[in-house]
Amino acid sequence: MEESKKKPSSLSNCLSQLKTEWKQNKNVAALWQDWSKIAGDKLSPHCKPLTFQGGVLTVGAQHPQWRQALIFNRNQLIAALRAQGHIIKDLRIKQYYPQRTLLKKDEKVIWAKHPSRWDVHGKTICPICKAPSPAGEISLWKKCGLCRRKDLSS
Repeated sequence: MEESKKKPSSLSNCLSQLKTEWKQNKNVAALWQDWSKIAGDKLSPHCKPLTFQGGVLTVGAQHPQWRQALIFNRNQLIAALRAQGHIIKDLRIKQYYPQRTLLKKDEKVIWAKHPSRWDVHGKTICPICKAPSPAGEISLWKKCGLCRRKDLSS
């Protein structure tokens, strides 16, 4: 039997090959990797490469002051990109509002204050169904969570 298929590569080899291809092709993924070196420690946390198509790099800034800083440093940024081997024809700068995601710390803070926590807010009796209920729900909705769900579903 002739072995016509290649042997599978390890995940480590696949990732190394992908990283090498990104650097060779100088696409937006390669820019993400080089971004802190290119833009510098002060600018890079506040802006990021969004697209890189046809030699035109679009960089987004989170706040108007950082957009202004990008505009002011446009020529230096283009020179730094070219020095890192990125073939860039033009640089576009736009306002960019990344979607904020909840961090684990935020989730812990929210859960610590959640109205359904018996251990935090204590217990009381629901005035509607007379069942034992978290006091936080009663103070917030004037009824327990189950009675509130019934009201919301009708």
